[in-house]
Amino acid sequence: MSNRCSNPDNLPNKPGVYIMRNIDDVVIYVGKAKSLIKRVKSYFSKSELPLKTKLLMSHFHNLEYIITDTEKEALILESNLIKKYKPKYNIRLKDDKRYPYIKITNEKYPRILITRNVRDDGAYYYGPFTDVGSVRRIVKSLKAIFKIRACRKMDGPCLNYQIHLCSAPCGGKISKASYTEIIEKINLFFEGKYNKIIDMLNEMMMEAAQNHEFEKAAVLRDQILSVDSILEKQKIEFDRGLEQDVIACSYDERVACVVVFSIRDGKIIGKDDFLMSGTEGTLPDKILSAFLKQYYMSPRHVPSEIIIQYKPDEQGLIEDWLSSNQEYEVTLRTPKNSTETRLVQMVAKNAEIIKNQEKEVRNTLLDLQKYIKLPKIPRHVECFDISNISGKHAVGSMVVFEDGMPKKSKYRKYKIDIPGPDDYAMMKDVLNRRYSKIVLDEDKKPDLIIVDGGKGQLNVAVNVLKSLSLEDIAVIGLAKEFEHVFVPNVSNPIILPRNSEALHLLQRIRDEAHRFAVTYHKKLRSRELKYSVLDGIKGVGEKRKIKLLKHFGDINNIKKASVEELASVESINKNLAFTIYKHLHKSSTA
Repeated sequence: MSNRCSNPDNLPNKPGVYIMRNIDDVVIYVGKAKSLIKRVKSYFSKSELPLKTKLLMSHFHNLEYIITDTEKEALILESNLIKKYKPKYNIRLKDDKRYPYIKITNEKYPRILITRNVRDDGAYYYGPFTDVGSVRRIVKSLKAIFKIRACRKMDGPCLNYQIHLCSAPCGGKISKASYTEIIEKINLFFEGKYNKIIDMLNEMMMEAAQNHEFEKAAVLRDQILSVDSILEKQKIEFDRGLEQDVIACSYDERVACVVVFSIRDGKIIGKDDFLMSGTEGTLPDKILSAFLKQYYMSPRHVPSEIIIQYKPDEQGLIEDWLSSNQEYEVTLRTPKNSTETRLVQMVAKNAEIIKNQEKEVRNTLLDLQKYIKLPKIPRHVECFDISNISGKHAVGSMVVFEDGMPKKSKYRKYKIDIPGPDDYAMMKDVLNRRYSKIVLDEDKKPDLIIVDGGKGQLNVAVNVLKSLSLEDIAVIGLAKEFEHVFVPNVSNPIILPRNSEALHLLQRIRDEAHRFAVTYHKKLRSRELKYSVLDGIKGVGEKRKIKLLKHFGDINNIKKASVEELASVESINKNLAFTIYKHLHKSSTA
């Protein structure tokens, strides 16, 4: 239970968390204390306070506090409240919603998903990860290796079962116990216990072979080889059995970057980097302490050793908290030999490179803000493009860039049903569909909208935003021929310097929107060809279409095949092969 307090002398001499608010009742700082009265009174001290604390107190209006039984409980509550409120003056993971997690669902037959929302739903979560491409590859590999179901509705064996990518629990092809064993192996994988997985799979393979279950043994053998192939991709190897996280940071007056190398079974299995905010005027031990509390608060495997660049603030308390959730003691320490020192230096170098990249991006965004007189830094940009041939298969695309980088999980594509080659009407349709959804949601508003085109397309965008009462969103048109930037209510275009990074960023965003639109347009055309060619052939249903496509790879190869080659496909006799051949060649000459 929380309590409001305006006088620090009234606070109890007990451990807990204090929540500072400004005059608008917005949370501006969350802290924890062994003694609430002693810690909070220090903010009102007559002695000289650090600049950041002075700034905090200049906005302070009132506070509330929550008493806990121990300082460790206060630490956990503090981390949860920082994540909830994202207070301006706390050190915190920057925009932690952007980091993906791997989720193993809490279902009778669980699935493996990638999500950015961690909920208390009984599922297993692993992460956060910063390289979403790597996460997708791992999930795809594990689904294929262990044949985990992907469908939401279990309504009978699907195509994935037919092409050996699913064990089909929906069709009773695998028992609940066997499926649970597979999920346990996947959990071990994400906990970094690779040797345990390999040993378990080897034992099961030998047992299957002894029982003359050779098909099962072959499946297990393939799983062992696949897991090994994933691990062999690691470039740096240490002593077998070594399990550590190695953490270092790089920071300046504006930005801090923390990098984590994860070592499991003696191999570096991953690298994650995180930007921290609220670090101005803060020493690295406090930055790393804040990072540790937020990073390990998320559902993730905690190794027995964490090698860290600087001895963190509150080391003993953090070690006690981390160890309390494990079956072993967790140790935080700085490097103790030349190998560990070199490793920490390598991690710190990675952090410095990422920090410098972040500064370059920020400078580019500041230049863009200055050139086109934007009200705020365009950290979240959305760009639109239209693709069609004489109005046919018209599509629209929206790409999203955050902090100068593509955010592919937020890309959107739109199928357009407007007749005729009317690009203005098509752009209006796409923009209406996009922004009618965010009218009441301030958090989802972009800082800048870019439309591919000149004044005409820009006027369409301005009118759509006006009709939705979203005139406060900045919008520009980028004309491709001369790379002129058109802004509302200004007759002449803005011409950015040819060598400016701001112009190069606009070009990258516009070109990505064009690529995404053209790719979708080609896909729709290809899909129409694929289905119109095979559909309508008497005797060729869904199963035979799948067999033809599996055998030949694509529709073009099917068209090139002879009658004899078509007849070599399972379940297709010579008469049917002749019918297919005749139909396809009639279609191609029509």
